[in-house]
Amino acid sequence: MRVLLISANTEQSNILPLPLGLNCIAVATRNAGHDVRFLDLLTEKNIKKALNLTIKSFNPEIIGISIRNIDDQVMNTPRFLLDQVKEIISECRKLSDVPIVLGGAGYSIFPESTLNYLEVDMGIQGESEIVFPMLLDRIHKGLDLSKLPGLYLRGLGLQGERLFAKNLDMLPLPDPYLWFSSTPDKSEYWVPIQTRRGCPMDCSYCSTALIEGHSVRRRQPKLVIEDIVQHVDVGYRMFHFVDNTFNIPLHYAKEICRKIIESDLNISWRCIFYPGIIDNELADLLDKAGCKEVSLGFESGSERILRNMNKKFSLDSIRRTSDILKAVGIKRMGFLLLGGPGETKETVEQSLAFADSLDLDLLKITIGIRIYPNTKLAKVAISDGMISPEDNLLIPKFYVVKEIEAWIRETVRFWINNHPNWIT
Repeated sequence: MRVLLISANTEQSNILPLPLGLNCIAVATRNAGHDVRFLDLLTEKNIKKALNLTIKSFNPEIIGISIRNIDDQVMNTPRFLLDQVKEIISECRKLSDVPIVLGGAGYSIFPESTLNYLEVDMGIQGESEIVFPMLLDRIHKGLDLSKLPGLYLRGLGLQGERLFAKNLDMLPLPDPYLWFSSTPDKSEYWVPIQTRRGCPMDCSYCSTALIEGHSVRRRQPKLVIEDIVQHVDVGYRMFHFVDNTFNIPLHYAKEICRKIIESDLNISWRCIFYPGIIDNELADLLDKAGCKEVSLGFESGSERILRNMNKKFSLDSIRRTSDILKAVGIKRMGFLLLGGPGETKETVEQSLAFADSLDLDLLKITIGIRIYPNTKLAKVAISDGMISPEDNLLIPKFYVVKEIEAWIRETVRFWINNHPNWIT
């Protein structure tokens, strides 16, 4: 079949978010014998023109659309991003009457409500490298779609229990050539690398487990290096490890670093740490392997709020992690989430003072926490009367202690005015 895969995301951040998941699905679909066209709308100046040219020239038999974000997670001035996706779908339907299938991280958090909002007939929740080719085969042969794992049909719900690939080594690596239209100057872009899926940490507000599951599944380090090497061979030199907990387990992180060093790749890269799990050996390996920046999602400088968030680290372990990284010259980016359950003026001031004491290279402060379904935060929000149990949360809702919200904003503005490397 002729399969058009579209990344609908047009939101840019400090790192251009290349559609890693869709790339892997494209490779899996191609490996299954289909003719695949890949369209990343992020760098298209005229989206309607790009859709028109691609659909008319390729004449797809099915269209897959990946939804990365539902909204921008900004409480004060939220932007709901599905309306733009709706316009993309509308444009596709003007040009073609073939089936449309939804997927992606954002879709996977809200599979049924997204189908209903966008008025699309089907979507796949979670990992699609295996299920999407199966869906194509059934559609091509005119077979029944029921019992396909993770497939939602609008009005009919989930067709088969969602499955998670137990062995990531069996799934295809992304194709660096698919990035070419999105990255005309390869030296300016950070290529996403994923070494594992799943997160068992169960932070109260986090949506990662909804997308990837709780069980951690890791690629063999040699395949991670193969992924990097194939990108280096075509000119990429900067990489972003998108794993939420690159440093867990410690021995695996060290092995990845050793493999990078042994391969003599001369690359620069960033990663995300779960604070507290580090030693001097890992820091030295990170430095030698080319790691330039680590993101530390500690979120609070109050021990009590850390417990409320179900964080499994302490302020001392955050400081130790930051100090060890600083000692080897690796930049540290910190994150604060203010206004959540139990927050008070005292805990906010503790958080700001603690972040200040770390002497970070950059600090991102968020006021109000986006509430996602099936999280501990959602249960607290229901208990506190902030949301209804029937709310599907597709339209963004945020948890913030209303009594101190205005004070938090004023206080954060004061601190930011005195810290040019702090942002909101």
